Amino acid sequence: MRRILALILITAALSACANKGLRDLRPNSRGPDEFIIEPKATLETPDDLSTLPTPTPGQSNRTDNDPLSDAVIALGGKPAQSSGIPASDGALVTAASRFGVSPSIRQDLAKADADFRRRQSRFTQFRLFPEDRYVQAYRREVLDAETVAGQWRRAGAKTPSYPPLN
Repeated sequence: MRRILALILITAALSACANKGLRDLRPNSRGPDEFIIEPKATLETPDDLSTLPTPTPGQSNRTDNDPLSDAVIALGGKPAQSSGIPASDGALVTAASRFGVSPSIRQDLAKADADFRRRQSRFTQFRLFPEDRYVQAYRREVLDAETVAGQWRRAGAKTPSYPPLN
């Protein structure tokens, strides 16, 4: 009896160590997302109010965060005021956009992913044991490295070697 009780206690203690982390796709609270809140720069009253720029709705303002410029300043540099694509990346951008560019690609992909996860999780609330929701939703999307490498090798492509599964 003591052995059974000890096994149950050990099992319960070890199961408490599980950490799903970012793989749990469900929100775990009903409150607001605290990661959406960004600290802003302190408000300042300028010496001369006539020198203020005209407001531009939808654009950035003086108190918005700019992490890249902040990092450059913190390291002792001067932030670049240029906009656009660096010349060194021009060929990459041209090759990537040769079939056209969709300006709303992020929103389209987010909507498609949300619809996919919703369709995959219709009957997932009926489980006896908890299952990793990420693996459950994307089970059919996983690539088998050995199978894919074999396909490329049979097609004649040079592929890097990898350690065997055994």
